Amino acid sequence: MTGLIELGGADMDPSRRAALGAAGLFSVALTIPQYQDVVGRFETLRRNPRTRIGYGEVEAVAAMTERISEIDDMFGGRHARPMAAAFLVNTIAPCLQAEASEDVRKAMLSAAADHLYLTGYMAMDERADGLAQRYYVKALELAGAAQDHLTYCTTLRGMSVQAVDLGHGPLSLRLADSASAASPEAGPRMTAFLSGQQAHAAAQTGHRAIALAKIREAEVAMEKAESKAKAFGSYDPSSLAYHVAQVRYALGDKEAAIEALEESDRTRYSIYRRGRVRHLGLLAERKLELGRLDEACTDWHRVLDDFPHVQSGRCDDRFRAMLAALRPYVKNTRAREVYDRARAIAASPRPSVREV
Repeated sequence: MTGLIELGGADMDPSRRAALGAAGLFSVALTIPQYQDVVGRFETLRRNPRTRIGYGEVEAVAAMTERISEIDDMFGGRHARPMAAAFLVNTIAPCLQAEASEDVRKAMLSAAADHLYLTGYMAMDERADGLAQRYYVKALELAGAAQDHLTYCTTLRGMSVQAVDLGHGPLSLRLADSASAASPEAGPRMTAFLSGQQAHAAAQTGHRAIALAKIREAEVAMEKAESKAKAFGSYDPSSLAYHVAQVRYALGDKEAAIEALEESDRTRYSIYRRGRVRHLGLLAERKLELGRLDEACTDWHRVLDDFPHVQSGRCDDRFRAMLAALRPYVKNTRAREVYDRARAIAASPRPSVREV
């Protein structure tokens, strides 16, 4: 518990946040606590007999996590994470130390684990990758203590997403496989959620047959999930199309990758502004690789429509990649127009775009 409070306390302090993100670099030798090893780990936690909680407090934590997640989707992790860290220290930590029935206690541990997973995801989005790992490991510990297989395997999958994004394919595949193995009997949407990430990681490591089998498994599962009910806010056809694009690109089929990214854009909910910036930027880069400069410029203009509203390290990555890609083409009228517009945004007083 002390480590949890120290982690959140440092993260909510603006004067310490930069150092905290740099202090713990992403590690490919990360030790993942096994589910059976963390079950019951919080049983000996010191309780505060003067405070007692019920399901109302659990619902409040879950609701706050959901609201912060919505802000994160729209505006990026740099906006939302300080709120998450403060809520962790000021509300969640005292609740974890309060007296409660066993059912309420497990529910609070589960809600706390979900909140830590989200906070880790936002740290990863800001490219504070070592910090994200620390949040993820704490989320695994709390999920195990709550006997919450779902949050445990979701967190492992999130760690796989981070690893593949940083180019650590073997680690990403190991984490994705561990997430699938740790999952309870999964419904079709959860199967798609896990298999899509396994496919992406397998493709990045050159395991062609596994990648194709897993992406097909994800597609079949998504068809079943969508035939039952739409699920706004969870793994959806747009997310699956993104994974299809990543698999196709890694396996050398760039045209199919572009088509899948376009499908992802068509089916994405409008609230996911950060995802739109990242994936449209990626789409433009891949179109340019095939010489489709005019189309790339159209997509980059759409990126610039949303980019000023998002505070995200991963979006900053795509912004910098756009400038680098456009520099050789500045004599082209359309490319120059996008380039100048981007430079004007970079020169504006905003804290997100570093070293452009």
